[in-house]
Amino acid sequence: MVIVSDTSIITNLIQLDQLSLLEKLYGEVVIPKRVLIELAKIPEQAEIIENTQWLSIQSTSDQATYDQLKKQLDEGESEAIALALELKADLLLLDERRGRSVARQHGILISGLLGVIIEAKSKGYLNKVKPLLDKLNLDIGFWISPKLYQDVLQVVNEL
Repeated sequence: MVIVSDTSIITNLIQLDQLSLLEKLYGEVVIPKRVLIELAKIPEQAEIIENTQWLSIQSTSDQATYDQLKKQLDEGESEAIALALELKADLLLLDERRGRSVARQHGILISGLLGVIIEAKSKGYLNKVKPLLDKLNLDIGFWISPKLYQDVLQVVNEL
């Protein structure tokens, strides 16, 4: 299984102290070089990434696709989508609305942070989701609409 991740999933899981969920769910996760550069802007994140063996760093060799995507998206998203296409990834972890739309147009299966959290709960890697949602919303600044918040809690049977 090939999984590619953009920046936000990893950043938010680090802040939740739940980065290991990615390894539990997917084994190895590939992050593009430009995503590593974005993550490394926060020194603590750079250190965590350096010490995480199941995260592999790879650059896309499809410069034409990257350049085309770069007209619409930031560097990390562009390389994540280009790399997912190049590697024929089974899943792309991506949160940003515009990037998700572009990835879908290219036929890439995507999941976001909340999808990862839901999957982790369904597989028994998390006992409770609500505390994570609250921390994301209140402490980390990851906006979750009230409807989506309720929908997630309903899916994981925490209402």
